[in-house]
Amino acid sequence: MVKYLGLHETLDVHELLTFKNLCLTKSSTMSALVQDEELKTILANDVTTGQRHIEKLQQFLTNREAQ
Repeated sequence: MVKYLGLHETLDVHELLTFKNLCLTKSSTMSALVQDEELKTILANDVTTGQRHIEKLQQFLTNREAQ
């Protein structure tokens, strides 16, 4: 992998990170409001998946080491 991201790549990752944070906030907020257990399970799975995606995107922005 290249040691550094280009400016446009950094901006794209930042945009994706912002979107995933918004999705995570919405899923976690809505899971407290729903009463259907199946929908709660879907939202809980979305929250855990979203957290993993956010961590991975943050690694692209903070981990500048060659892999």
